[in-house]
Amino acid sequence: MKLTKHAHACVTLEKDGSRLVVDPGAFTPDAAEAVSRAHAVLITHEHFDHFDERLVAAALEAQPELQVYGTAAVATALGRDKRVHAVAAGDTLTVGSLTATVHGHRHALIHADIPCPDNVGYLFDDGALYHPGDAYLVPDAPVHTLLLPTSGPWTKLGEAADFVRAVKPERIIQIHELMLSDLGQQSTANLLGENGLTGTPISRLEPGTTVQL
Repeated sequence: MKLTKHAHACVTLEKDGSRLVVDPGAFTPDAAEAVSRAHAVLITHEHFDHFDERLVAAALEAQPELQVYGTAAVATALGRDKRVHAVAAGDTLTVGSLTATVHGHRHALIHADIPCPDNVGYLFDDGALYHPGDAYLVPDAPVHTLLLPTSGPWTKLGEAADFVRAVKPERIIQIHELMLSDLGQQSTANLLGENGLTGTPISRLEPGTTVQL
């Protein structure tokens, strides 16, 4: 499986000719291009930095074979379309040769005065990769590569470290890092990486970088 990192929380996954995009949001400049080449789009939750509603709706209109998976709120926003599927914890979905199980229920707390929407994470290909969305929910399964959110109004580095320790991945790739300066990204990688609190190798990929998992 190949992973291409896009800005913020968006990634493209490819395997044996199957291609899907996770969380094409408003902070991802090339989201429309990524979605235009995808067989499916997976959304972790309804926040605009993960779900550009107008972009996904336009893609559904332009791409007759496109499938979309997301929370009930995402499905409602896109209207009645048989190609839009509401998913929840415990579900399994298949996109060509790619499979994913669904984990989690709620977005991490930002503040008591701000409602927490539903949020799901996707665990791909029997633990090869885990995208948690905006939550530090530990899946009940082994994880090889963890996509780790490292910036945003809900994140805390101490909680991120404990999340990594609980998941015990072999590798970390930073996502949701757009709100950090270059210095902040380097500092975060040092604190959370192999020589920091987790003892786990961490990668900071520039948008457009593709790696083999």
